[in-house]
Amino acid sequence: MMQTARDKIRELRALHDDGLLSLQEFDRRKNAILDAEYAPPGGSAAPVALPQRQGTELGLMAGQEIGPQNRRYRLERLIGMGGMGQVWLATDLATHAELGHSELVALKILPPQLTQSATHAKLLIEEATQARKLAHENIVRVYEWAQDPATSSYFIIMEYLEGQDLDAYLAEQGALSLDAVIKLLSPVGEALQYAWDKHKLVHRDIKPGNVFLTKRGEIKLLDFGIASRARSAGSSLGLQTPNAGTAGYRAPEAGTHQRQPSPKLDVYAVAVMVYQLLEGRMPFDDMRPADFHPSPPRGLNDQQWKVLQEGFAYLQERRPSSVNELLNALSDAAGPSEAELTARAEQAARDREAREAREQQRQKELAAQAEQARADEERRKAMLAELAARRQAEAQAAAVEKQKQEQQRRALEAKQRAEAEAAAQARKQVLREQLLARREADAKKAREEREEQQRKANQLKAEVAYRQEQERHRKQQAERHAAELAAMTSHTPVADANGVLRDRFLDGSGTGPDLVLIPTGRFQMGSHEHEQALAIKAGAQKNWLERELPQRWVGIDHSFAMGRYPVTVGQWRRFVKDTGWESQSDTDWRAPGFAQNDEHPVVGVSWMDVQLYLRWLSEKTGQVYRLPTEAEWEYSCRAGTKTAFSFGDTINPDQANYDGHYTYNGGQRGAYVQGTSKVGAYQPNPWGLFDMHGNVWEWTQDVVHDNYAGAPTDGSAWEQGGDPARRVLRGGSWLYNPRYLRSAVRNGFSAVLANDIVGFRVARKLA
Repeated sequence: MMQTARDKIRELRALHDDGLLSLQEFDRRKNAILDAEYAPPGGSAAPVALPQRQGTELGLMAGQEIGPQNRRYRLERLIGMGGMGQVWLATDLATHAELGHSELVALKILPPQLTQSATHAKLLIEEATQARKLAHENIVRVYEWAQDPATSSYFIIMEYLEGQDLDAYLAEQGALSLDAVIKLLSPVGEALQYAWDKHKLVHRDIKPGNVFLTKRGEIKLLDFGIASRARSAGSSLGLQTPNAGTAGYRAPEAGTHQRQPSPKLDVYAVAVMVYQLLEGRMPFDDMRPADFHPSPPRGLNDQQWKVLQEGFAYLQERRPSSVNELLNALSDAAGPSEAELTARAEQAARDREAREAREQQRQKELAAQAEQARADEERRKAMLAELAARRQAEAQAAAVEKQKQEQQRRALEAKQRAEAEAAAQARKQVLREQLLARREADAKKAREEREEQQRKANQLKAEVAYRQEQERHRKQQAERHAAELAAMTSHTPVADANGVLRDRFLDGSGTGPDLVLIPTGRFQMGSHEHEQALAIKAGAQKNWLERELPQRWVGIDHSFAMGRYPVTVGQWRRFVKDTGWESQSDTDWRAPGFAQNDEHPVVGVSWMDVQLYLRWLSEKTGQVYRLPTEAEWEYSCRAGTKTAFSFGDTINPDQANYDGHYTYNGGQRGAYVQGTSKVGAYQPNPWGLFDMHGNVWEWTQDVVHDNYAGAPTDGSAWEQGGDPARRVLRGGSWLYNPRYLRSAVRNGFSAVLANDIVGFRVARKLA
């Protein structure tokens, strides 16, 4: 008998479990079997033989680096391959997990022939950009796309998952029950419903190979539209690939010229998967005629079989409108079938026969018990007669023993009276000694209580004096800060009643960014042990937290002014108009991929670009503008607080712009804006500074160092040593989860690169 694909995969898994086949070789052979199983009619499976040096037919191998010069990835091991290219586990060398995802990523590398025309490449880029917006717990996260200049291959950077796809799970477990199938596919239905409701997207390539079960028990939907788009490109190039979906799971109307793909394409594919998971085989191949009807699978009643047939109906008008509707209908139709009713009747007859047999057995047991009772009664009478004789003999012996005991008792009582009199005398002596000892103990306790009362009175007096001294010191500190602010305000030409400074341009054409006057003081820079423990509980990595150590005191003994907001798009636009500056970045500051106006913070500017802006602003105002140092930034962000954020040890989405799907230290979940918000949209910190947490990462003057060992303690910029090609970022951004928004978090990025999550705010020297 010919082996099925599932039998072959089971044999491969047995070899792997016995240590005779590596995980990489198991995945390679499994993908080859699946490609051959689901190859289109008349076509052939993609070649899967690997060269001896662990390379691939694309010329890739473990340890190789790919990607553009400023975004490099090192290939670690091949984790999957097929007709649509290869999937590699890779290390992100350019950012080291600093731009929103793990250091380990999955790269889906597409063959060059699928993207050799500019039109097809553009379609794939649009798909990857669209997939990046799919923020759902059951859809694999897509981070970015890139092109390798050496091979001309496009690749998609995705979330790395550990586990197995549904093909491997089916090969391992065999046919499943309907309850197990619905439990596996319900998350798929939720993910598809989200993609349609939020983005009007249809997957178009649902199959077991695109449903992934992680080791933590999560269900993830893969290749959302990307594989289908690539297949369409391959078809136009003459490759033997269908133009939408996979053979066997593809709806009859797939590939026709539809202006908007319908969710019923995915309903058809999921219905086929339900049949396959229940029966262990496909209901029909990709060439099914309209009048072909497969045999019903095991485990379904008549009503459920009718629902499933409607799911993969040839005409899409007969299908349910969504996958959730299909799965709910299968669950609701779980009543008994005729076969089940017959089985129940037969079981009832068997139960009745069993009850009658048990009753006959019980009657036999009762008769035997009655016979046993008569025999027991005879034995009891004999035992009573024997017992009466024994008791008479015992009574005679007891009378003799009683007389003997009476004599012994009298002798013992006499002895006990003598001993009791002696013991009474001894107790009296002990009581006299105890009374004297208790009186001495009471006197000692009274002395100790008087001494304790005196100590507490002295301590209370010292605490009152300490609080008075603290109050006097606080008043002196407040008076000193007020005097500093008054002195600083007296030297500023344009400052309002709230202490907000605006420098006029020398030519009278405008003013610089709003500034807030920052007083001098001391603070503890970095994070303490309790904050680090909470951050680890929220998912922070140890190597990130080591950057915030050792915690130390830093003195800010020079007054300065800090930008009230991050520099806005409108303020940057004025600089561009005056200087003719042009961006050298792939990120367009005018259209970064989300809606912005002149009141949003500018993004897509590098650290080197910011230096040009600061030079222009200093010339326009006649004042010295610069970036804040890392110490000045954290001092201003904390604003006198010692907690993780300037407003406490937790954070909520109504306090800052970040990915509200995640929480920190018991905070609430909320919205995910998926882009920047207007400056000043959230409440300021205690010193009047806005957006210090979230919205955009902000450039500082300092060079990136691994930790604070050897850092200055006077608030100046640390520009010696470290990595001179990278500069420190602070504050977190709209793309990050809340643990990255803490006041102490340090990040870094190349000084010559720009990104859609990085902006800046200015600092100004005071005379």
